[in-house]
Amino acid sequence: MRLAKFIEYLRNRLPLVIKLSLAVLALLIVADAIPAIVHKEHHAHTALEKLPGFWSVFGFIGCVLIILVSKWYGHAGIMKQEDYYDE
Repeated sequence: MRLAKFIEYLRNRLPLVIKLSLAVLALLIVADAIPAIVHKEHHAHTALEKLPGFWSVFGFIGCVLIILVSKWYGHAGIMKQEDYYDE
């Protein structure tokens, strides 16, 4: 029950939650761009890995592709109409 109250609390303050989430995201991007915090030169296998936020963008594109392929696959034959057996 406490979780439901917490979710309702966050819903009532949605603009603040969005601003805080964007601020945390911005801080993570800035921290990723500072070489003293994240040493990329020694562990990077390609030149793209040295770019700030590369793995974040790569992961986001991967998630979008998984969603799009899953939706296509679902509409291509897995999902059936409710009257499938009536035909």
